Amino acid sequence: MMRSDQVRLNCGITIPVLGLGTYSFLNDRHTTQQAVHMALQMGYRHFDTAKIYGSEAALGSALTEAIHDGTVNREDVFVTSKLWGSDHHDPASALQQTLKKLEMEYVDMYLVHWPVKLKEWACYAVPNEQDFVELELEATWAAMEKCLDMGLCRGIGVSNFSSNKIQRLLDFASVPPAVNQVEMHPMWRQDKLREVCAENKIHVSAYSPLGGPGNSWGSTAVIENPVIHSIALKHNATPAQVALKWGLSKGSSVIVKSFNQERMRENMASINLKLDDEDVIQMDKLKEWKIMRGDFLVNQTTSPYKTIQDLWDDEI
Repeated sequence: MMRSDQVRLNCGITIPVLGLGTYSFLNDRHTTQQAVHMALQMGYRHFDTAKIYGSEAALGSALTEAIHDGTVNREDVFVTSKLWGSDHHDPASALQQTLKKLEMEYVDMYLVHWPVKLKEWACYAVPNEQDFVELELEATWAAMEKCLDMGLCRGIGVSNFSSNKIQRLLDFASVPPAVNQVEMHPMWRQDKLREVCAENKIHVSAYSPLGGPGNSWGSTAVIENPVIHSIALKHNATPAQVALKWGLSKGSSVIVKSFNQERMRENMASINLKLDDEDVIQMDKLKEWKIMRGDFLVNQTTSPYKTIQDLWDDEI
């Protein structure tokens, strides 16, 4: 029987609906490892990383310890990592490097991090103008499918893809993406994208489901929103729990990044929160604001995206 805290993907595997994000610019390896151990004790089973986050080794080390000491079995955890733009020329090698850092034989999900290809040396978070090369999505996706054939991952997907980019990918993909991981919260609801993904049985996974407070680019606008506050008061819950439950109510998984023990516990409890239909309707009317815009991938000369509208195909 399917557990209520998991969703089945189009590739046949299940994904836990609450994930721990491990992107942390300021935290050292020890802090990340401690957070993963804490998360496992609390019942987290879904962990999200990426080459560019620099947290693969810390996550791998903590999970390996937990598997060795019997806290958890490898098949009980779901690990996602991502292909950075500088690795589009050889996703299989990039994934093998990731697996080495994670000390694992496979990841559960491997995502194309952004619809952007960079030169091989551009392995840093904010590319320079001379780093961009033309994206050949067909070639990249064929190589992602090869990763799947090689058994290096159990599913493949994308991240930060607009509805148009999903449709274009589906035109030639032999294996459709299982996941599209995008920014999504009550103030950036992704209505059109969710519809397109639902039609094609692609699971939408929400990053920054609280608006990314605590990140350099993030905002507290979501958790400080008065509508969300009043709904939280009504249910004796926290604004964060209400925002997370909103995402879960849309059928999405939510990847929430906190290494604070209390907040991690609070986030986990959002699964059991019951919202009224009226609460969701109220949140569905909030003014929309995309917080992670991706301006660093836009330029007038070398990027395939001359404007922010090009990057998101006018869905911004």
